[in-house]
Amino acid sequence: MNNKIRPILFDTLKGYSKKDLANDIVAGIIVAIIALPLSIALALASGVGPEQGIYTAIVAGFVIALLGGSHVQISGPTAAFATIVAGIVAESGMEGLVVSTVLAGIILIVMGVCRMGTLIKFIPLTITTGFTAGIAVTIVIGQLKDFFGVTYPAGMETIESMEKLHAFIAGFSSFNVHALIVGAVCLAVLIIMPRITEKIPGSLVAVIVGILMVQFLPLNVNTIGDLYTISRDLPKLSIPSFDYHLISTSLPNAFTIAILAAIESLLSCVVADGMIHKKHRSNTELVAQGIGNVASALFGGIPATGAIARTAANVKNGGRSPIAGMVHAVVLLLVLVLLMPYAGLIPMPTIAAILFMVAYNMSHWHAFVNLVKTAPRWDTAVLLITFVLTVVFDLVVAIYVGMMLACLLFMKRMSDETELVGWKYLEQLSPEQRKEEAKRLRLVPHSIRVYEISGPLFFGDSGVLDRIVFKDVTKYLVLRMRGVPYLDSTAMSAMHELYSRCQRRGITLILSHVNEQPRAAMERDGFVQLVGEENFRANIDEALAHAEALLAESEK
Repeated sequence: MNNKIRPILFDTLKGYSKKDLANDIVAGIIVAIIALPLSIALALASGVGPEQGIYTAIVAGFVIALLGGSHVQISGPTAAFATIVAGIVAESGMEGLVVSTVLAGIILIVMGVCRMGTLIKFIPLTITTGFTAGIAVTIVIGQLKDFFGVTYPAGMETIESMEKLHAFIAGFSSFNVHALIVGAVCLAVLIIMPRITEKIPGSLVAVIVGILMVQFLPLNVNTIGDLYTISRDLPKLSIPSFDYHLISTSLPNAFTIAILAAIESLLSCVVADGMIHKKHRSNTELVAQGIGNVASALFGGIPATGAIARTAANVKNGGRSPIAGMVHAVVLLLVLVLLMPYAGLIPMPTIAAILFMVAYNMSHWHAFVNLVKTAPRWDTAVLLITFVLTVVFDLVVAIYVGMMLACLLFMKRMSDETELVGWKYLEQLSPEQRKEEAKRLRLVPHSIRVYEISGPLFFGDSGVLDRIVFKDVTKYLVLRMRGVPYLDSTAMSAMHELYSRCQRRGITLILSHVNEQPRAAMERDGFVQLVGEENFRANIDEALAHAEALLAESEK
């Protein structure tokens, strides 16, 4: 993974041949054919017009390929954003969506400039698997209405997934068998086509079959044209009004979009690296994703990110440079101008069937089930909680709560690794142990007490120092810290408290083998000066020798 911020395109053009160009053009055209029905379907699932999915694939797809850090990444609208975008549009309208997407783009740019591309790996697999499976379920719930031809009862709220499910159940009496027939046939096509050939996209065949069924059979089924006004206009620049209230209310959604875009795009880059045996530039990709999302929002699109399925299709069809992604965007632009009105013929159950397959493919249910079976109990709890919160509430709540639980779980595990062990004196052992241990145990005066700490000292376990026990004869406390790699401000406060306890009892505190980071923290805090430089020793032998010398001096 390369952290340099420089578009990959500049490097791939060196030695670029006519054969490479031909391969990229072919791959770009095929990916555009795949992206066309998906972009329309994902736009409708997001609560916006069908052309806005195409705008996103054109604008964001071209910009991110031009400026990105991956050789073969294809970007555009993805299923991960559908539920989020639909919620934003329902609550804040298109202006709220534009502001949220622009802010998300700015956050992504800042993340890339600050070299945060590698930090994405710190998001646990349980959280990404949980919310991805949850998003898949919410997509299915949102498409039940069109797949079964159900009409929601008037007056019912249908913003959140649970509201849509409630409305679907309440309105199921309006079930349209014609819609189910079209949806079932198209779903069967989507399932069977990959087994016949992968050269022809199953979604394109399903669209054609759905149109033919509705046009030539006596089926009463809603099409895109019945519900939406189809536009073939080119994307136009539109700058929203950025007022304080809109920005403040859009920030939580912006952070969610940015985090999700970063996770999905970098994950797609990693998958692509394995397919072409090259390395992407994570920070360059984040900057490009940010610029692409800003451009998409200003030209009428929705949030975009790297699309794993389209990226894989690009590689399989010979794409090896960002030019393939740029060609894919140009082809979609031509489709928008020349063929977009025909999108109005696509039946809504066909769109639902396509999204059912998208949801199935993104759910990774095998990985989900495997984690439930094999992961530690608390990891499984984080996975299930993230999944349930995504479905019942929304992705914002799921990510925030999931990350909080994962962090608490991590801190608990780290605190469990921290141990405090006091040296034992011979008289504390049984006669058998005393005889066995006498040869290797060191002779230490009773007035010198020795404790060893192992593991990080941070706010989750700083209370471990409270377990240090003094005896009436104790005059010197040696704290062996060779196993402490890290010490934070809360633990530093606990060290001060330990020093105060020693002072009150007339005990001299001596520290042995303090590692680099804890030592630097103590110096910044003034603790080294407080305890005395002479009471910091390089190893346990020096620390004990120092304590014994002080003891001998005091007994004169």
